[in-house]
Amino acid sequence: MLSSINPLNPWFVGVALNTSLLLVAWIAPKKLLTPAGLFHAWLLGVLIWGTLGWQGYVVVMFYFLVGSFVTRVGMAQKEAEGIAEKRSGARGPENVWGSALTGALCALGVGMIDLGVIPIPQSPVPNPQSLLLLGYVASFSTKLSDTCASEVGKAYGKRTFLITNLQPVPRGTEGAVSLEGTLAGVIGSVAIAFVGWAVGLIEILGVLWCVLAAFIATNLESVIGATLQSKYAWLTNELVNILNTLIGAIVAIFFAWLWVIAII
Repeated sequence: MLSSINPLNPWFVGVALNTSLLLVAWIAPKKLLTPAGLFHAWLLGVLIWGTLGWQGYVVVMFYFLVGSFVTRVGMAQKEAEGIAEKRSGARGPENVWGSALTGALCALGVGMIDLGVIPIPQSPVPNPQSLLLLGYVASFSTKLSDTCASEVGKAYGKRTFLITNLQPVPRGTEGAVSLEGTLAGVIGSVAIAFVGWAVGLIEILGVLWCVLAAFIATNLESVIGATLQSKYAWLTNELVNILNTLIGAIVAIFFAWLWVIAII
């Protein structure tokens, strides 16, 4: 699976590609990232291309483009109600790493194994690189699920309930869930998991692990929002996002590990 992720001088390609995209984004009239966000997205893009090649890059770009689009769904209404993302959805450094830190660490782990920095015994079962690639895709599947569920729920949720007691609450309340948002979250997680499978990062069964992990992690994040986030000032949205994607990656890896152990 990893043999195709080995282009000539991938770090040079990553720098050249992301610098070109940064310049285009800088002059584009519609800003998806703040100036600082552009620089941090550049760092992320170089890291992903350098470690996972175009396959990993396709996954993170799919998340960014779809997530940015969904964030702007019903923006005028969400801004009028005071529940829209700040800066009209333009992402800063905190958003970049809140969404992608877990995925970046998984990609870095794959790269270090490829370089021999982290020695791995021959023929380990399950394969650590495959598990890290699954964690990479699962982290973005989880984050896109969360983004779709939150933004679609805030825009179109007819009835929203607090996840801890199922009592009706206003749209945009921390820990609130809706049928519309939940369905959108599942669709988002399925879509990006299939992208990860289509480019060869995960096996078809990995799609199932990603979707299940995203559903579990997204709902756990809602529980955290409903119970802890309002009590602790240090528990910011960005930190919760990191926890969310970390849970998603760990759960998917755990499911895959259990499956391999069960069938050998």
